[in-house]
Amino acid sequence: MDLILWRHAEAIDLELVGDDMLRTLTPRGERQAARMGAWLDRQLPDGAKVWSSPALRAEQTAKALGRKFKVSPALAPLATVDQLLELVQWPHGKGCILVAGHQPTLGQVLARLLGLTESECAVKKGAIWWLRHRERDGVAKTVVVTVQSPDLL
Repeated sequence: MDLILWRHAEAIDLELVGDDMLRTLTPRGERQAARMGAWLDRQLPDGAKVWSSPALRAEQTAKALGRKFKVSPALAPLATVDQLLELVQWPHGKGCILVAGHQPTLGQVLARLLGLTESECAVKKGAIWWLRHRERDGVAKTVVVTVQSPDLL
Protein backbone atom coordinates (compact mmCIF):
# COMPACT_ATOMS: atom_id res chain seq x y z
CA MET A 1 0.00 0.00 0.00
CA ASP A 2 1.17 3.52 -0.83
CA LEU A 3 0.01 6.51 1.22
CA ILE A 4 0.73 10.04 0.05
CA LEU A 5 0.23 12.81 2.58
CA TRP A 6 -0.21 16.21 0.89
CA ARG A 7 -0.36 19.27 3.09
CA HIS A 8 -2.60 21.99 1.68
CA ALA A 9 -0.76 24.83 -0.03
CA GLU A 10 -0.36 28.32 1.43
CA ALA A 11 -3.70 29.81 2.53
CA ILE A 12 -4.94 33.24 3.56
CA ASP A 13 -4.89 34.18 7.23
CA LEU A 14 -7.81 33.18 9.42
CA GLU A 15 -8.40 36.83 10.39
CA LEU A 16 -9.38 37.64 6.79
CA VAL A 17 -12.39 35.27 6.75
CA GLY A 18 -13.11 34.40 10.39
CA ASP A 19 -13.95 30.76 9.61
CA ASP A 20 -11.05 28.31 9.34
CA MET A 21 -13.01 26.06 6.97
CA LEU A 22 -13.42 28.94 4.46
CA ARG A 23 -9.76 29.91 4.14
CA THR A 24 -8.73 29.92 0.48
CA LEU A 25 -5.34 29.53 -1.14
CA THR A 26 -3.22 32.61 -1.69
CA PRO A 27 -1.91 33.25 -5.22
CA ARG A 28 1.38 31.66 -4.08
CA GLY A 29 -0.61 28.71 -2.71
CA GLU A 30 -2.38 28.30 -6.04
CA ARG A 31 1.01 28.12 -7.78
CA GLN A 32 2.29 25.61 -5.20
CA ALA A 33 -0.77 23.41 -5.65
CA ALA A 34 -0.55 23.60 -9.45
CA ARG A 35 3.15 22.59 -9.49
CA MET A 36 2.65 19.73 -7.06
CA GLY A 37 -0.58 18.63 -8.74
CA ALA A 38 1.14 18.43 -12.14
CA TRP A 39 4.05 16.46 -10.68
CA LEU A 40 1.73 14.09 -8.80
CA ASP A 41 -0.46 13.51 -11.85
CA ARG A 42 2.61 12.23 -13.72
CA GLN A 43 3.61 9.94 -10.83
CA LEU A 44 0.32 8.50 -9.57
CA PRO A 45 -1.07 5.27 -10.94
CA ASP A 46 -4.40 5.56 -12.76
CA GLY A 47 -6.34 3.83 -9.99
CA ALA A 48 -5.08 6.02 -7.15
CA LYS A 49 -7.76 7.12 -4.69
CA VAL A 50 -7.75 10.78 -3.66
CA TRP A 51 -9.25 12.13 -0.43
CA SER A 52 -9.45 15.71 0.83
CA SER A 53 -10.29 17.53 4.01
CA PRO A 54 -13.58 19.45 3.78
CA ALA A 55 -11.67 22.71 4.41
CA LEU A 56 -11.76 24.89 1.29
CA ARG A 57 -7.96 25.30 1.11
CA ALA A 58 -7.45 21.52 1.11
CA GLU A 59 -10.14 21.00 -1.54
CA GLN A 60 -8.50 23.67 -3.72
CA THR A 61 -5.17 21.88 -3.27
CA ALA A 62 -6.65 18.50 -4.22
CA LYS A 63 -8.48 20.05 -7.19
CA ALA A 64 -5.11 21.14 -8.62
CA LEU A 65 -4.37 17.46 -9.25
CA GLY A 66 -7.07 17.39 -11.91
CA ARG A 67 -8.53 14.08 -10.75
CA LYS A 68 -11.74 13.14 -9.00
CA PHE A 69 -11.55 13.16 -5.22
CA LYS A 70 -13.76 12.53 -2.22
CA VAL A 71 -14.09 14.71 0.87
CA SER A 72 -14.08 13.27 4.38
CA PRO A 73 -14.52 14.86 7.82
CA ALA A 74 -11.87 12.36 9.00
CA LEU A 75 -9.36 14.74 7.36
CA ALA A 76 -10.72 18.03 8.72
CA PRO A 77 -8.44 20.37 10.67
CA LEU A 78 -7.53 18.79 14.01
CA ALA A 79 -8.64 15.31 12.90
CA THR A 80 -6.84 12.51 14.68
CA VAL A 81 -4.20 10.13 13.43
CA ASP A 82 -6.57 7.22 14.04
CA GLN A 83 -9.33 8.85 11.95
CA LEU A 84 -6.97 9.31 9.00
CA LEU A 85 -5.49 5.82 9.22
CA GLU A 86 -8.95 4.25 9.51
CA LEU A 87 -10.16 6.16 6.43
CA VAL A 88 -7.25 4.94 4.28
CA GLN A 89 -7.23 1.47 5.93
CA TRP A 90 -3.52 1.64 6.70
CA PRO A 91 -1.65 -0.67 6.43
CA HIS A 92 -4.05 -3.15 4.84
CA GLY A 93 -5.53 -0.92 2.13
CA LYS A 94 -4.85 -1.67 -1.49
CA GLY A 95 -3.12 0.42 -4.12
CA CYS A 96 -2.25 4.07 -3.75
CA ILE A 97 -4.13 6.61 -1.65
CA LEU A 98 -3.47 10.35 -1.60
CA VAL A 99 -4.74 12.51 1.26
CA ALA A 100 -4.88 16.33 1.14
CA GLY A 101 -4.94 17.53 4.71
CA HIS A 102 -3.50 19.61 7.52
CA GLN A 103 -0.86 19.99 10.16
CA PRO A 104 -0.55 18.82 12.85
CA THR A 105 -2.42 15.66 11.82
CA LEU A 106 -0.21 14.83 8.82
CA GLY A 107 2.95 15.30 10.88
CA GLN A 108 1.52 13.13 13.65
CA VAL A 109 0.73 10.38 11.13
CA LEU A 110 4.31 10.55 9.85
CA ALA A 111 5.75 10.37 13.34
CA ARG A 112 3.67 7.30 14.17
CA LEU A 113 4.28 5.43 10.92
CA LEU A 114 8.01 6.17 10.87
CA GLY A 115 8.50 5.42 14.58
CA LEU A 116 9.85 8.88 15.38
CA THR A 117 10.41 9.81 19.00
CA GLU A 118 8.85 13.23 18.47
CA SER A 119 5.04 13.37 18.46
CA GLU A 120 4.94 15.30 15.19
CA CYS A 121 6.99 15.81 12.03
CA ALA A 122 7.07 19.18 10.24
CA VAL A 123 5.40 19.16 6.83
CA LYS A 124 5.93 22.20 4.60
CA LYS A 125 2.86 23.83 3.04
CA GLY A 126 2.09 22.25 -0.32
CA ALA A 127 4.60 19.40 0.19
CA ILE A 128 4.02 15.66 -0.03
CA TRP A 129 5.39 12.67 1.83
CA TRP A 130 5.00 9.39 -0.09
CA LEU A 131 5.07 6.31 2.15
CA ARG A 132 4.90 2.63 1.28
CA HIS A 133 3.92 -0.26 3.54
CA ARG A 134 5.55 -3.54 2.66
CA GLU A 135 6.30 -6.89 4.18
CA ARG A 136 9.47 -8.85 3.52
CA ASP A 137 10.31 -12.12 5.21
CA GLY A 138 7.37 -11.59 7.55
CA VAL A 139 8.60 -8.17 8.71
CA ALA A 140 6.37 -5.14 8.11
CA LYS A 141 8.07 -1.86 7.26
CA THR A 142 7.10 1.66 6.34
CA VAL A 143 9.38 3.04 3.64
CA VAL A 144 9.69 6.69 2.59
CA VAL A 145 9.45 6.66 -1.21
CA THR A 146 9.94 10.41 -1.62
CA VAL A 147 9.40 13.80 -0.02
CA GLN A 148 8.72 16.66 -2.44
CA SER A 149 8.33 20.39 -1.93
CA PRO A 150 6.49 22.50 -4.53
CA ASP A 151 9.24 25.10 -4.34
CA LEU A 152 11.78 22.58 -5.69
CA LEU A 153 9.73 21.24 -8.60
